Amino acid sequence: MAKYLAQIIVMGAQVVGRAFARALQQEYAASQAAARARSRTGQESAAASSITGMSLQEAQQILNVSTLTPEEIQKNYEHLFKVNDKAVGGSFYLQSKVVRAKERLDEELSIQSQQQKQPSQQNTET
Repeated sequence: MAKYLAQIIVMGAQVVGRAFARALQQEYAASQAAARARSRTGQESAAASSITGMSLQEAQQILNVSTLTPEEIQKNYEHLFKVNDKAVGGSFYLQSKVVRAKERLDEELSIQSQQQKQPSQQNTET
């Protein structure tokens, strides 16, 4: 009886171990695929997200902008900054999120302008 119980426990542990190893392999493959996708779509943008700690989509949601135009970003930034001013009963935390969102969008605008300059420089060289 004890022998069968020990065999069941060993077999169960093997099954769980194999399942865990397979799940680990799948997770590793998925993270590698995601890293490759990020590097292809824009290394600078991913770097800016990691530096600022905020994704582009999150920054756009905070400032309520759908397109990256400097005028719209500045207008929404000024409004949200004033509304969340602590002197008028706003939240310092929200105000800082607004500032970080603007910094992130400004960084994205500079990345886009650099990318637009690079092809035009390559065309003039050829």
